[in-house]
Amino acid sequence: MFLMTHPGAVRSPQVVRFLKHLRRHLSGRVIVLWDGLHAHRSRETRAYLDANRSWLTVQRLPAYAPELNPVEALWAWCKGTFAANFCAESLDPVRDQLRCGRRRLARRPERIQGFLHKAGLFI
Repeated sequence: MFLMTHPGAVRSPQVVRFLKHLRRHLSGRVIVLWDGLHAHRSRETRAYLDANRSWLTVQRLPAYAPELNPVEALWAWCKGTFAANFCAESLDPVRDQLRCGRRRLARRPERIQGFLHKAGLFI
């Protein structure tokens, strides 16, 4: 699972930076599941996607269908476990909590598969 935090709204430069991050850390083909965030559909993002079709495939999720987005199950798990009753005044403690949660998930890959399964996706 790859995760990148960013203060403020996510825009095209952050999306492209994340995709480049994926490329540095993953070999072979990659499939990215995306919702309808405007930055996912911008001219800059589309140009990067077009230039990297050899290794990168994007599957867009239907609008207004959070039950089909495995990230929704991930966030629900986060809010119900390690981030329950967590309130931070800045982004740094949130990043620390997310790192902790990511380590917990790395030890339980079947949980990640469960998030995909709940969304009707299988690997």
